[in-house]
Amino acid sequence: MLLNPTFLKLNKLPLLMVLFSVLFYWAFAYNLVRTDYVKLIMLYCALFFLFYKLVQRFKSNISFLTYLAFGFRATFILAIPNLSQDFYRFIWDGRIILEGINPYLFTVEDFISQDKFPVAEALELRAGMGDLNASHFTNYPPINQLCFVISAVFASKSILGSVVVMRLIIIAADFGTLYFGKKLLEKLKLPTHNIFWYILNPFIIIELTGNLHFEGVMIFFLVWSLYLLFVGKWQWAAVVLALSVSVKLIPLIFLPLFFQWFNKRTTLENEASTSLNLTKLIAFYIIIAVTTFLLFAPFYSSEFINNYSKTVALWFQNFEFNGSLYYIAREIGYLFRGYNEIAIIGKVTPIIVVLFVLGITFFRKNRTPIELITAMLLALSFYYFTTTTVHPWYVATLLILSVFTNYKFPLVWSCAIILSYLAYINLNKADKSENLWIIALEYTIVYGVFIWELYIKNTPETESK
Repeated sequence: MLLNPTFLKLNKLPLLMVLFSVLFYWAFAYNLVRTDYVKLIMLYCALFFLFYKLVQRFKSNISFLTYLAFGFRATFILAIPNLSQDFYRFIWDGRIILEGINPYLFTVEDFISQDKFPVAEALELRAGMGDLNASHFTNYPPINQLCFVISAVFASKSILGSVVVMRLIIIAADFGTLYFGKKLLEKLKLPTHNIFWYILNPFIIIELTGNLHFEGVMIFFLVWSLYLLFVGKWQWAAVVLALSVSVKLIPLIFLPLFFQWFNKRTTLENEASTSLNLTKLIAFYIIIAVTTFLLFAPFYSSEFINNYSKTVALWFQNFEFNGSLYYIAREIGYLFRGYNEIAIIGKVTPIIVVLFVLGITFFRKNRTPIELITAMLLALSFYYFTTTTVHPWYVATLLILSVFTNYKFPLVWSCAIILSYLAYINLNKADKSENLWIIALEYTIVYGVFIWELYIKNTPETESK
């Protein structure tokens, strides 16, 4: 038995750590206000310390760690998210679709301003999501919308009911990530317990299960796709990768990186094989494009294209939160022009990111599975280092990719990211701007570890953790 008397006797302290973890998660879920910054930081740091020690202590007991991971998640089942209000928009979109209305064509404010209430609890949902979310068109892709619809089917008149259904979907996705993550680690000949740096991480449990961010579903499809690719089932890998893109658009940044994977030669003279692999690469991209198009097709209209492109553009040219290199560029703009340069920087940054991705596509070796995943990690890291907006849950994708490499800076970032919730803590309460000292502290930690691993430690890509 997993918890036989001998096990209990030999693990009194670790089991006490488990008990405290459950209590701290319960406090986080049901007895925490976001603006209670001291309690927020103390609970999070305590949970992160306990998580780290538990993985270290039980890394050879995969079953026990699995029970812990989903036991901790169960603590949040009946909790209303307390660090994010995005879930109100998720519920709105799901219910709108059930009413036969295309969510990409109307903002929430379009209805409320005309005293129209097309879904149950419309006013509560509008108040919960806030002015900013209500005034913009939805930007959630179709598979994400499907998750919202499922919650609406089972709980069309209860906010808590909808939250529970969405939470169960995210937990199920974590089961899938655990399953394929372990298989992928075995394929790469890496320790299988590495997956728990993601699955058991309090950052993942709180941000995805607790706050209902669907990066967890996107990551499930991404890991599944990589596993299929590395076992030779590239056609299905393309389909599943399209599903990942249709939850969150972020995997699109990885597409150029597959070039070397499909064009590697078994011998230097094997040009016929290279030509065949190029054909496979093109087919791989076509499958992704066609699958993604078919998933978006039910919502297609000329208005949809216009609304969706405008909404996506907002993330580059209007929104600012928890940036790093962008904030430095912004301050330089202030010095020379006297006002915010986001309209200019927001247009230049995507071009720089594309050039960087193309650079590591063609000038870096990405031919083995670990080399390819490392390239994906570096590409996405560069994007987050330069973009205008880095919400905490964005780091989840970096964290899962790092599991299959020897880079630990995403693990460190998953701890330091809690500082971003303190960004608006200013001594002058009238000042609603971010506290750049706190942002600087966060990125000093992250960049310090990143530079140490990349240039000083010179982390090898194939050495086991």
